[in-house]
Amino acid sequence: MATVEQLAKILGVDAAMLEKLEKAMAARTGRAGVLGSIAERNAETIERTLRALNSGDRSAEHVKGVLRTAIVEHEKRLLALVERENGASPFEKAASLAKKVTRSGKGFFLKKEIAREILRKRPPANLINYLGVTTIEEAFSGRDVTELFSALRFVESDEWMHATFDAAYSEFTAADFEERDTEIRVLGSEWHEISRKFVAKKHHNVSHLKEFGVIFVNPIQEDIPGKFLRDFALLLHYFHEVEFYSKLFRRYSREANFAERLKMFLRGDVPEVYQAGDGEWLIVQRYLAKENPADPRLSLPRVNPESLHWARGERDLTSFRAPDAHLDLTLWHDLDWVGGIFADGNEQTVSFDLEDNAMSLVSFMEGKNETFNYHQRESMWTKIFEEYVGGEEKMEELLIENFDKGIIQF
Repeated sequence: MATVEQLAKILGVDAAMLEKLEKAMAARTGRAGVLGSIAERNAETIERTLRALNSGDRSAEHVKGVLRTAIVEHEKRLLALVERENGASPFEKAASLAKKVTRSGKGFFLKKEIAREILRKRPPANLINYLGVTTIEEAFSGRDVTELFSALRFVESDEWMHATFDAAYSEFTAADFEERDTEIRVLGSEWHEISRKFVAKKHHNVSHLKEFGVIFVNPIQEDIPGKFLRDFALLLHYFHEVEFYSKLFRRYSREANFAERLKMFLRGDVPEVYQAGDGEWLIVQRYLAKENPADPRLSLPRVNPESLHWARGERDLTSFRAPDAHLDLTLWHDLDWVGGIFADGNEQTVSFDLEDNAMSLVSFMEGKNETFNYHQRESMWTKIFEEYVGGEEKMEELLIENFDKGIIQF
């Protein structure tokens, strides 16, 4: 079928595999014609979006160009809105707006005292030296343990981090967790210089501690067009990622081997499965294409919880309204899974996802001119799965109930 062949190109997989998947899932779920419906909606959405952008040219480079231009304009509007927020710095203002925009709820997180216990049992030498103190107790004096624990990411060695993780996270139980709100923290000025390396490595100044329900922002200003919108969307994504993992923690805290599962979730383990039977979907909680574009698991049916977090974060952003603010990002609403094949000498897959295009703009402005579509590709797989199972809530339920197995079977 032409529609299946088109989807196969966008997903980078064999059309015969998709046809086999369609038959297997229709037999198991009673939902036929899913791929055709998605292909049709995808094409219609692309046409509607390009008309909104007044783009009559359908060459790949032109389409990518008008999407980048839209990112530039929408980032300016977002920055103007941020300026209206209360806060001592642009970062605090952005954090304030993010809390207004996001729709995430409470979570089930490790108690703050646990962080102190970990650092007492395994004093972080580099952190202690950096702060100019002699003991971890001195480091605690006048400082928030959340900031200290966040700073471990760019102060301590990978060896120390891995060893501490293995030692400290092996005996946790439900009693070590509590219900509380997700926090967003802007790290203080004392971390400014040392956090530069972290930002240079990660290419963004936002990160998180899922198990503690903390999202932190490194106060590193980056003025290249696209970076602010890219990182603000990532910030919203983290709210939903943290909330999702707290649901995992709550669900599996009832199990006898909770600590091992907790470590598995936090490591981002992906099952070493390279073949999928009829009606089997991998749960892939990382972007495998970033690590190895030739990973054979990229050719298998899969559902990626990252795509769920991005869909929710981008939905928050594109649905947000503020009084008297000229912010309208509805162009990007529900585009996370949308992508098309465009010709420009050779055929290219062009993503219509906000984050992919913000990243592509940054690359363009830095002279690298890379085009990203891995968010869109994973989102399209996740969209297909969602359609087969009957919606977003059912998809999340299946993800949580099968997360420890790494595979969903129908």
